[in-house]
Amino acid sequence: MAKLQRNNEEVQHYFDELRDQFWGDVNQHTKNSLKRFLDSWSERERDQFIGLRRYERYERNDSQRSDYRNGYYERDWVTKFGTVRLRIARTRGKNFLPKGLSKFQRRADEVGLLIREAFLRGISTRQVGRVVSLITEETVSPQTVSRLTRELDEMVKEFHQAPLEDDIRYLYLDGVSLRMRGPNKRKRVHMLVAYGVRADGSRRLLAFLRSRGESEADWRGLLEDMYRRGLEGKNLAMIVTDGCPGLAAAIQTVFPRAKHQRCWVHKMRNILQKVKKREYHEVKRNAQAIYRADGIREARLAFREFRLRWSKQYPAMVKQLEKDLPELLSFMSFPKPLWRKLRTTNVIERCFVEVRRRTRPMVCFVNVGSVDRILYSIFNRFNLDWENRSLRAFTQAA
Repeated sequence: MAKLQRNNEEVQHYFDELRDQFWGDVNQHTKNSLKRFLDSWSERERDQFIGLRRYERYERNDSQRSDYRNGYYERDWVTKFGTVRLRIARTRGKNFLPKGLSKFQRRADEVGLLIREAFLRGISTRQVGRVVSLITEETVSPQTVSRLTRELDEMVKEFHQAPLEDDIRYLYLDGVSLRMRGPNKRKRVHMLVAYGVRADGSRRLLAFLRSRGESEADWRGLLEDMYRRGLEGKNLAMIVTDGCPGLAAAIQTVFPRAKHQRCWVHKMRNILQKVKKREYHEVKRNAQAIYRADGIREARLAFREFRLRWSKQYPAMVKQLEKDLPELLSFMSFPKPLWRKLRTTNVIERCFVEVRRRTRPMVCFVNVGSVDRILYSIFNRFNLDWENRSLRAFTQAA
């Protein structure tokens, strides 16, 4: 049995080596073919410029001669097949780069794209260089990675200025906090994010705004920006938030006609925060009975039972819950299949999970521009993935 297992391992090792050798040979042949093609292109361009083919000569008294051949110079061109050393033909007054190569460009466009994508996938600038060098045979410095990612700035600007269609039915608003390196110490920067769902269940991350906190002025800045870009709220039925007071005040200013739903997940955290350990599970079960009720009437009955049971032990908590109850039960005025999606901000929190996963290897951001670039890239990828995918609950309700 041991001998059979050893033979199987040897066979597997043989096939692994054969596969690696095959793809290595293919890669090398492709690189050599690319070099020959570009070298001959450069030489052909020179021959056409001076009007002579290879080994042809001008007549001694020809006055039409414009320039003279002046040999070649070499330059490295980094491609996804590896680094290619090109022979660039030249005359005394001109160089003849193959079409597609610019004067100071050292890398193919797809290599720059590879570097940016590796960085935006959450790999640190130092590690990106090591990963790319395995493919291109060129070491890429962290400074080069940072410079290439700065090319995203124009895309970020276009995202912030793109017009919005006024077809959003449900709007989710929440914020995420990220670490940034300051002049003296690390600090946190808040990103306010808007996530929209149309009546047919299609969704899109609409906007994000860097801010110092989550005050009314900060949130009003984001909402007014979306309003100016076209989201006037004529079809907006509900806005779901985490319960931030400043956000609630901003909503009343910009979108006063939309219903406001406070997130039950955030509310449950507030309820359970100061509950004694021995009563934790009972309080939780009683509070869950409120939003799991079959309708508004049953939910209010569940709250009365909750108040009767816990008003003596936790009077402040019960009083605050009673005050927030209308906004906590707004979701029940919509079709029942939507209740689970409308009573929390979970749909946008899942996006934040991906943001934190991508940014965790980076430790902290060097400047605010890098924050915008990474957020844009993550949100843009979400939007592309969602183009042909809808939220089933909203589709069914429609």
